[in-house]
Amino acid sequence: MNIEFEITKDGSHTLFVPELNEHYHSTHGAIQESMHVFIDAGLRHCTKSEIKVLEIGFGTGLNAFLTLLEAEKTSKKIDFTSLELYPIPLVDTKKLNYAELMDTSAKNVFNELHKADWGKWNQITLYFSLLKLKTDFSNPSNFHTESKYDVIFFDAFAPDKQPEMWTQDIFDKIYSISAENGILTTYCAKGVVRRMLQTAGFSVERLSGPPGKREMLRAEKR
Repeated sequence: MNIEFEITKDGSHTLFVPELNEHYHSTHGAIQESMHVFIDAGLRHCTKSEIKVLEIGFGTGLNAFLTLLEAEKTSKKIDFTSLELYPIPLVDTKKLNYAELMDTSAKNVFNELHKADWGKWNQITLYFSLLKLKTDFSNPSNFHTESKYDVIFFDAFAPDKQPEMWTQDIFDKIYSISAENGILTTYCAKGVVRRMLQTAGFSVERLSGPPGKREMLRAEKR
């Protein structure tokens, strides 16, 4: 998959995929989008001191990096599982500027997220551990876990670009592996996605979206 680097309006990188005509993040600001959708609306909405996070789409590692910084800030223990079928080559991830913008001392830590072994747990910091799995989640029966997740970051490409990642089977699977009071957040606010989440069993609310987007969704397993 070919990728091109672009600078978004908050100064942070995103990647553009010509084959899909799609960006990895909002061009209005990659960091501010991830902070708004996944950290503020998702992770910080969970009150547990030990949190199991599931991310659909590791991508540039930005969500994992922001979660790691939050774990260090709050001293909450976070086990972070991320699914990605097409990892970005290390030669490209080293060019991303998230660490320079967020915490210049964390550049090595950001690189460790990408260098971490796939298919096994990696203790990145005292509070943050990472499990990266090369999994085709478009067939959710491929994903087997005994864990129940407290927070789910649903960060697949948009439904019109990657429709196979936005199906009832997928949201049913996510509901079944969500912990009681589990929280799912996604940047997508389409009515069809909201209805699929509700059909799966989630209570769903629309929230104000990040810059450039009017709304987003947060779903909870109550």
